[in-house]
Amino acid sequence: MCDDHDFTLSRRGLLGLGAAAATTAFAGGFALPGKASAQQAAGAPNDISPEEALARLVEGNARYVADSGCNSDFSVGRAARAGVQYPFAGILSCADSRVAPELVFDHGPGELFVMRVAGNFVDVSGLASIEYGVAVLGIPLLVVMGHTNCGAVSATINVVKEGTELPGHLPDLVGMLKPGVEAALAEKPADPLAAATRANVVHNVEKLKAAGPIVAEAVAAGKVRVVGAIYDIATGKVEFI
Repeated sequence: MCDDHDFTLSRRGLLGLGAAAATTAFAGGFALPGKASAQQAAGAPNDISPEEALARLVEGNARYVADSGCNSDFSVGRAARAGVQYPFAGILSCADSRVAPELVFDHGPGELFVMRVAGNFVDVSGLASIEYGVAVLGIPLLVVMGHTNCGAVSATINVVKEGTELPGHLPDLVGMLKPGVEAALAEKPADPLAAATRANVVHNVEKLKAAGPIVAEAVAAGKVRVVGAIYDIATGKVEFI
């Protein structure tokens, strides 16, 4: 059974956003007015605690695993979303075609602010997007989500252990993943890929928490929480770490 708050955010909330959009003209575009955006005002659909945002993701993933998702009518609220958005969580996930955060967490358009890159790591451009989500959109929760059988992490393990040479710009990607992977391999784990995947997530969670000035200040003020997660492709379950 779908929870009422999900229905409220997707249907009633979005249908009533016309008035809010009038006072937040920048909402669908790009602007940084002063120190805080109007979307962060009390009463906005995503004006919730980081803990409540995390609970919504946990509940949504449970629906996905049980194949009892709520989101099927994507036309609902489409017109209202044209001028404003109120995502309640930012998800940094892998670009792997088997990983689709909106499906994994059973949330519709306008509810999740998703950034995807192979290996789910934080770089300058990704951080800028995340900062926009926090400073302008008022997102209270950020999730760095890795997944089982990650090809990017596996390739990095091969580079570290075997000295494999990769073509094109892939060495740059591997360079971003090395810190977490090398830390995991130093422990000589029984399952190097699983350990490296987890360590990469933890490394990027800590990196994001310390990313000043916007994210670090929001975390220190208790306005934003950053957590890690591992998505199991075979079962559909998300483990938060």
